[in-house]
Amino acid sequence: MSLTITPEQIDLLRKSSDQHKYSHGSALALSGPENRTGAARLAAMAALRVGAGVVTVGAPHDALPECAAHLTGIMLREVSEALDLSLILAEDTRINALCIGPGFGLEAENGATLRAALATQRALVLDADALTLMAQDRDLFTQLHETCVLTPHAGEFRRLFPGLGEDGQPFNLDEKKDATQRAADLSGAVVLYKGAQTTIAAPGCPVAVMDTTSEPAAAWLATAGAGDVLAGLITGLLAKGCTPVEAAEIGALLHAMAAAHAGPGLIAEDLPQQIPGLYRELGV
Repeated sequence: MSLTITPEQIDLLRKSSDQHKYSHGSALALSGPENRTGAARLAAMAALRVGAGVVTVGAPHDALPECAAHLTGIMLREVSEALDLSLILAEDTRINALCIGPGFGLEAENGATLRAALATQRALVLDADALTLMAQDRDLFTQLHETCVLTPHAGEFRRLFPGLGEDGQPFNLDEKKDATQRAADLSGAVVLYKGAQTTIAAPGCPVAVMDTTSEPAAAWLATAGAGDVLAGLITGLLAKGCTPVEAAEIGALLHAMAAAHAGPGLIAEDLPQQIPGLYRELGV
């Protein structure tokens, strides 16, 4: 998989003039507490930019003012505990994709919230702290399902899939592809193993590889928050109706293309802002 997006993938990004916002899905990104909201806000903005019709940040009570000070087109709901999330999802069945992990925190109650999200069987992007919570509580891991997308970096992959990850020496590409496929089969979910050569696998399906080693600007994705943006892009694409593997592949492509568009010196906040220009160039 090069940095070339196919006509079929472009079609999945388009919006029709006879549709309304909820036709393009409703995404919810869960935030951590006060002073730890930035990651979820980055993910939420990416989900909105990529085309989700409605995006909400769910944050603990003490974090709501901080989020409100930074967000305008993104809605806010209080999610201080698992019950809050369960009530919101029961009340609003239009929410069809969730992003959990960026800045989420590792507190015990967050494991319960993650469990509540998994129980709904709705599409989930699980990143960062959500992956660590699953590595710490294997019962959470057993609740993964086919509409989950896991987005680990090397350290998270090693913790989540003991015995499959890199141990001391980095994988070559064939080893990484094999580990990604085995992880997808083991978890029953789509696995996007991040890196300069990103590998993406769904259970029982061939592994896709996105190699950015020839794109100099992609090296600038090694910056705080870039992974949160990737998680948000995938969440937004799930909300729009992409399958988990489509969302992972297109999200990874757009992430790298946004880096190339922004060029050297990019920071995470720049990435969602590249999407409108990219869409114009692609004819979305």
